[in-house]
This record gives sequence, structure tokens and C-alpha cells, in this order.
Amino acid sequence: MRRVMSFPCAGDTLFGTLDTPDNGAPGKTGLLIVSGGNEIRIGAHRGMALLAQRLAARGIPVFRFDRRGIGDSTGSNGGFLSSGPDIGGAAATFSAEAGIERLVAFGNCDAATALALFGQTAGIDRLILANPWVVEPTDDLPPAAAIRSRYAEKLKDPRELWRLVSGGVNIAKLAKGLTRVAATPFEPNTLTLRVATALERWHDRATILLAGGDATAIAYRDAIARTGLTLPTFTRDTPSHSFAREGDAAWLEERIVAALGQR
Repeated sequence: MRRVMSFPCAGDTLFGTLDTPDNGAPGKTGLLIVSGGNEIRIGAHRGMALLAQRLAARGIPVFRFDRRGIGDSTGSNGGFLSSGPDIGGAAATFSAEAGIERLVAFGNCDAATALALFGQTAGIDRLILANPWVVEPTDDLPPAAAIRSRYAEKLKDPRELWRLVSGGVNIAKLAKGLTRVAATPFEPNTLTLRVATALERWHDRATILLAGGDATAIAYRDAIARTGLTLPTFTRDTPSHSFAREGDAAWLEERIVAALGQR
């Protein structure tokens, strides 16, 4: 059963969608889904709406919402670093409307980062974070860690080596990427340090899910590993940031269900 509702947030009106089991008897553990980037609450390729539907069929109530300035919600879009009140309002509304006693939240990309930073204030008990965003971009190139990973894979492929010697590679772009790698000694940026500090407080109440070939996931893995922080982490062999390749959705659902069952 799916129901659309609205709730207040800092003088604006936010809209959310509540999915509950058709038998009307939802479990006491609920999943709050926070959308990443400027995506509306259905998610990329309707992925979050379909995920909510499948989880509700398994007896798990799910709430999704549009933050201020996104989708149906009013107000100005201040980005994920201003989304603390939005997450708090959605968590309170979900708990009240569905009778939730234990609240777990899931987010991808900068939504994962927002949950790490603001989830405890919102009263969330456990986090499931996919491909957390820890990059502070300075140009249009991918993070240095992602560039290194991509070049390492290409050097293993004879076809890519042939492209290099036969002129099939953009040398200017290659040089720009190599310059980025050479000029980027690891110094944790402000966002990385904020995320690492926040995740340390969550400790084993946060589960990390990574898309192995995704640039954002590669950058996270590299940056967090260098801080010395270790968390329960599961990696799917996919390049899809939104877990949209064949088999990804089923893997994501099972990992979320497993995390929902943990304390």
C-alpha cells in the first residue's frame, strides 16, 4: 500500500511517500530512504520506488521524501550539507505515521554522506550507506583514486595498449589525468575528515555498500582506508553508481534486508 503525505520543514512543505505491507500490519523496523544529488524520491531509473515496493511486500515499511527545493517539495535547494532538518522531519513523520520503533536509513552518494553527518540528530538507529561522497571537486576530472584504478585496469587489457600505441587514445586527456594523479598526495580534505569522524561514532551501526567500478565508491574506499577507519563493507562487482545493472537490484535488496536484521 502506497500513500503520499506532506510534512513541515523550516517553514516549507515537504512531500514523502510511505509504502506499507498490504495486510496493514507493518513491522516495527522501518527504512527511511534519502535520495542523492538532485534526484526526486523515486530515485534513478525509479530504483528507489521499486525497492520500496519490494521491501513493503516483505513486511518492511519504507518512507521516501523530496528535500527542500526538490521534486514536489517547496523551498530552496541548499544541497546535501543543508539537509539535516529535512532528514529529521522525514524521520519524525515516518515514525509517527507508521508506528516505527526502530529506524534504519539508506542513502546513496551524497545522501549517504548526509545521513552519516545528520542521522544521529534525526534519531536514526542504524545506517546503510552506498557509495558515500567524500570528494571536494576542483575541476571536471574524476578523483585521483578513480583515475589510478581506471588506468590500472586498462594496462591489463591488450586492446587498450594497442589503442595507446596506434593513436586511439586522447593523449592530452591522458596527460591531464596523469598530472592529476602525480600532483595529488593524500591529504584528507575537510569533507573526508567530517565523514570519517561521523562514521567513527556510528561504528558497526553503519553498513557500507560499494559499487566496485564506480568512481565515487573508489574515491571513498581510498580516502577512508587512509584514515584508518574500518567499517562493515560489502562490494558489488558493478560499475553502476545507482546499482542499475543486471543483478544489482537483487543484491542491493538482500544487503539492505540483512542490515535491517542487525542491531
